Amino acid sequence: MTSKYTESGALDELTLGKQTAYETKYNPNLLQPVPRSLNRDDLNLSDPLPFYGHDLWTGYEVSWLNAKGKPVVAIAEFVVPATSTNLIESKSFKLYLNSFNQTKFTSWTDVQEAMEKDLTDCAGETVDVRLLSVEQEAPFQVTPLDGVNIDDIDIEIDNYDFNNQLLKLDKSGNTVTEQLNSHLLKSNCLITSQPDWASIVISYTGLQIDHESLLRYLISFRMHNEFHEQCVERIFTDIMTLANPSELTVYARYTRRGGLDINPVRTTLVDFIPKRMRINRQ
Repeated sequence: MTSKYTESGALDELTLGKQTAYETKYNPNLLQPVPRSLNRDDLNLSDPLPFYGHDLWTGYEVSWLNAKGKPVVAIAEFVVPATSTNLIESKSFKLYLNSFNQTKFTSWTDVQEAMEKDLTDCAGETVDVRLLSVEQEAPFQVTPLDGVNIDDIDIEIDNYDFNNQLLKLDKSGNTVTEQLNSHLLKSNCLITSQPDWASIVISYTGLQIDHESLLRYLISFRMHNEFHEQCVERIFTDIMTLANPSELTVYARYTRRGGLDINPVRTTLVDFIPKRMRINRQ
């Protein structure tokens, strides 16, 4: 699908980092795209991509007016394919959702269809939208991360500059299937340098990665400026370059900001659908 947005609306034109008035009437033009190529060119990624995946956004502050003017509230899930031309800039996404607040819609279906159309236009590929009642508790129960946590490894850190050379293979040379997780991933927004906090799960089959080196590597993102989705693709690419695993999945759960959390997944498994989870930091 061809997007109406192009790279001419790149970083210097974003509202992110600028004072912005909040609109109270529905306005799809608030959405702003960021070409995924800006990051992927740096990583030497080209078609076909070495991964499948998507960005799962959760919107906790979604509201509109019904036909009688009575407010309706919902929780929304938005699934943006990793193959889309653009990622959706987060501040513009929040402004867009806020524009529904004082707008009348006759049904939940009308809201969902409007969101699907607008987000698809921005991303350049079909975006799936699911609206959920706040009374639906099951999808939003706190769930622990899968795998073995590596955060208790006792290491000394004196440098916080990003460095993918920190990532090493285990000296054993063993081939393993393992799932590791960490809560120590932090990066900064590419534009504003505001902190982005995340927990991450890395699952792979291949030459074993040295756990201490993986932890050092993840911590090295601490002062790194890049969007959430881009950080996950960088981690996937660096692990693939190092170990060339036969299977690899990188799944990050970022804490919410402005009522939105972003949860990118990149995987070699074509049919992989990550378990819906909400960690206690979200």
